[in-house]
Amino acid sequence: MSLNEVRYLPECDSTNLYAKAHFEEFGPVGAVYTTSQTAGRGRRGHAWENAPGQALYCTVVIREDLVQPEALPLLASLAVAEQLRLRYGVQCRIKWPNDLLLNGKKIAGILCESVSYGFQNQGRGYLCGIGINLAQPRAYFEAAGLPYGSSLALEGAAVDLEQDPEILAEALTDFGFDRALYAFAREGFAPFREAYKAACVNLGRRVTFALPGGGQGAGVARDIDEGGRLIVQTDGGERQVFTGEVSVGGIYGAV
Repeated sequence: MSLNEVRYLPECDSTNLYAKAHFEEFGPVGAVYTTSQTAGRGRRGHAWENAPGQALYCTVVIREDLVQPEALPLLASLAVAEQLRLRYGVQCRIKWPNDLLLNGKKIAGILCESVSYGFQNQGRGYLCGIGINLAQPRAYFEAAGLPYGSSLALEGAAVDLEQDPEILAEALTDFGFDRALYAFAREGFAPFREAYKAACVNLGRRVTFALPGGGQGAGVARDIDEGGRLIVQTDGGERQVFTGEVSVGGIYGAV
């Protein structure tokens, strides 16, 4: 077991799958990353298109008790946005709960999962799978049918494909997650709420969302509560939204 170990793989099927298989080899916070992921997936089973050598695929491994694990995707989005700001000087917006947008284009996605491990699977840990579009060309997104996707390089960032994957993976592990977890593990989302709200593109916009029993609801997103739930003002009153797809009007393609 190594404290804050960051492993590099030239290629793998999925960094999340690798992290699950090797979970107990990591310390409280660690990571595995690659620039070629052949069988990744996104939220709700969506495929994550591989872009060999042009993107970062990183899974942060967390072996800590969390008082509010359901809010981990929101913390992860803040962690990634901050490290991209420090590295490239860009100001990403967050589409609730955890997609990162730059100039109205999606440049990063996050998938968090819980993991049971140890004697009789009594231990509980977490994975944060992070995909960051570093330098894919426009043709990649067109071929993948992703008109609102983009890469940092396409949006004007000076990307170094030789150094940046390692630098970002190390920074996310040590600064993005490890330091933030001291507060998040004990207090949950509340200490990060205002920073998240400042970056959240949903607020003040009309959104549609899936209802638990089927169908769709709609209204204006007004707030993010201390549990990380999106508060939507509908014609029938306020609703708390925490799971499922949320669509936001007018965010894509806007500079």
